[in-house]
Amino acid sequence: MERNEKLIAKKEEWAKYKRGHTEDGVMQDHRQRHDRLPPGQHLTKGWPVLDLGIHPSIPLEQWTLQISGLVETPLTWNWQDFMAQPQVRLVTDFHCVTTWSTFDNAWEGVLFRHLMQIARPLPEARFVYFASYDNYSTNLPLEACDDADVLLTRTWNDQPLSQDHGGPVRVIIPKRYAWKGAKWVKEIRFLEHDRPGYWEVRGYSNTALPWDEDRYA
Repeated sequence: MERNEKLIAKKEEWAKYKRGHTEDGVMQDHRQRHDRLPPGQHLTKGWPVLDLGIHPSIPLEQWTLQISGLVETPLTWNWQDFMAQPQVRLVTDFHCVTTWSTFDNAWEGVLFRHLMQIARPLPEARFVYFASYDNYSTNLPLEACDDADVLLTRTWNDQPLSQDHGGPVRVIIPKRYAWKGAKWVKEIRFLEHDRPGYWEVRGYSNTALPWDEDRYA
């Protein structure tokens, strides 16, 4: 498997250029927005594919998800374990840092809050680190993941999640730019201290709030 080096170099160049440049006007609090489309975004149809150029193939009988770090109950789910958890259906919007958004995406999977109820993070756990089968990684504060719309999804619009979009399972975090939702998720680690992920160490924002156009560090 080879990475998409041209895409990676272009995004790193974009981040370097944009750092220190802010849009005119006042930042918007995403909790008080009135426009459904975040600033600087345009609406697109379908669901474009954008990744590192590696699309790992993970047969369902070989897929596992490890929950580790500062939790009372570390665990590893196989596909049967994952499917045995309560499955919920959500419809949310999706915002990519490269300025496109899609509306009304239907997902089905396991709520992150349910995973937390099973694993029981320790009081000192303040951050979450996601690692993927393609060696991608990303990070968020625990409070950003402890939300009613954060989902480990296995479907998109009533179809199994395709390989190029992160199947069998990817993370969906609608209130953040989409790079915070790891495709092909392999491990979720609860940490006391923040650990920047793949794009965060390459110039992208650590918090990634679409309604603040919080794209770059």
